[in-house]
Amino acid sequence: MLLIPTLFHLSMLPASETIRASVIKVGADLLLEKYMSIIENKRLGLICNHTSVLRDGRHLADALSASPHAKLVALFGPEHGIRGDAPDGKSVQHGLDLKTRIPIYSLYGATNKPTPEMLKDIELLLFDIQDVGARFYTYVSTLSLSMEAAAEQGIPFVVLDRPNPIRGDRVEGPVREDSLKSFVGLHPIPIVHGMTVGELAKMFNEEGWLKDGVKVSLSVIPMEPWKREFWYDETGLPWIKPSPNMATMRTAIVYPGACLIEGTNVSEGRGTEHPFECLGAPWIAGEKLAETLNSFGLPGIMFQPIEFIPVDIERVTVDPKYENELCRGIYLNVIDRNAFQPVRTAIYILSSLKKLYPNDFAFRDRRFDRLAGVSWIREMVDGSTSPEEIVTRWKEDTERFRTLRKKYLIY
Repeated sequence: MLLIPTLFHLSMLPASETIRASVIKVGADLLLEKYMSIIENKRLGLICNHTSVLRDGRHLADALSASPHAKLVALFGPEHGIRGDAPDGKSVQHGLDLKTRIPIYSLYGATNKPTPEMLKDIELLLFDIQDVGARFYTYVSTLSLSMEAAAEQGIPFVVLDRPNPIRGDRVEGPVREDSLKSFVGLHPIPIVHGMTVGELAKMFNEEGWLKDGVKVSLSVIPMEPWKREFWYDETGLPWIKPSPNMATMRTAIVYPGACLIEGTNVSEGRGTEHPFECLGAPWIAGEKLAETLNSFGLPGIMFQPIEFIPVDIERVTVDPKYENELCRGIYLNVIDRNAFQPVRTAIYILSSLKKLYPNDFAFRDRRFDRLAGVSWIREMVDGSTSPEEIVTRWKEDTERFRTLRKKYLIY
């Protein structure tokens, strides 16, 4: 529930932002149009979810199960499940797809990586899931672990590429340190990586980042025609929520920074209509926090005071922070998405919370460090280091990553 002040408004994106492209053909469309020979007469496993939709509105699993040229024998679902309706963090069970009557194996819960038993009848493994462009979004970890499992069993792996919704030319944030490897950060990449899942797959494979350095026989079916400067709403594709709390493009734009708030005792807006866009807690004075943050003149963003009450939302959010309590805080009103820097903005938010509420604000240390990929951000915020000094510290690592990624870019 949101309590919206009179002056609160959702500003439109700049008038210059218009659709630049006709509908992009994603890898799944092109698989069926041009590359059926890859899957012809093979027993297939498909790693997919509710975003695995073709231009004609069919789910890829339905299309493959109806095809006389291939045999779909198993489905694998990431966090939130095949149909995308399991709440954040909730384990998903194995089952049977009611429409295709094909077995579903969950890759989120007791098992995050396909087992040899799950893969025993599979000759080719396909991956088709829409990512959001942030390191800690778990679909990228599912991609990596599935590639690893396929490599160990000698099964070829095909990634059906989809857009990075927050552009493919942005790189921002610290590179994950080895000591903080986890399911929300398997590999040493920045928070905003500016790559598609197909490009990430190439990097994971060729850099030897899969367990024991194994390499899978990898193919990527690229999109046509996609450009790196495209936002998702410039592709002509419909927005299908990649996860229950990734409601809109606005959510995806702020998510790489706002998700860091999960690692603190401040609500990240789960349990409201605008998760990650609304941040707050019962002990925050929204007007003061908004005034402080606006004084920095951060590019592309205005902060507005807001009040909200987090509640359980069926199939979206369970037990949100400060459930049924009135929270006061800020709304992240992105007024120029091309100028906005989500991770830098998050550092200013964290530093301001620490300065304004030293006795109330607290990190959930391990959780925050896993999301950030480093411990020094938390330590520097706690030590009252200036926000810009914190941002400057990651820039050298970010530039090294930019150089590394060049050889894996497809577009």
